[in-house]
Amino acid sequence: MLAVIVLAVIVRMFVIQPFIVIGQSMEPNFRDRDYLVIDKLAYRLRSPKRGEVIIFHPKPTPEESYIKRIVGLPGETVEVKDGKVFIDDKGLGEDYILSDSTLPLSRDYPKTKLNPNEYFVFGDNRDHSSDSREIGPVPRVNIQGRVAIILLPLRSFSLAFIPKYN
Repeated sequence: MLAVIVLAVIVRMFVIQPFIVIGQSMEPNFRDRDYLVIDKLAYRLRSPKRGEVIIFHPKPTPEESYIKRIVGLPGETVEVKDGKVFIDDKGLGEDYILSDSTLPLSRDYPKTKLNPNEYFVFGDNRDHSSDSREIGPVPRVNIQGRVAIILLPLRSFSLAFIPKYN
């Protein structure tokens, strides 16, 4: 019995973690009250990739956890201008955001070069998201893991969606 408890604690601390989405910042891909399974092991073996949805502690409030999609990778230059996201001066095609979010983003972001261990993140529901435009780039050490599975509600059960960018 003790071995089972120890194993469960180890799995919870280092391999997977439950997470419940609060709010609408990731709609339509993740909805309020969705129950997710977070993969905490992948980033011990490799770096986060563009398009993956991560759980992280924002700098201003380290006791909270946010859910956002990685858009900018370490060393890249990110800019939001006239409603479009640019990575190293090239437009980033994003067909997974809400249709009303295809209107110009209400908050531009100046051209910023990310440090070697920083990521730029956005909510999929851009105009209803506190993301890197407000909190700045996310340090690698603040990332808890990546969303692996949408577990509940059962009608939404699936692996996490990772878009292909142009």
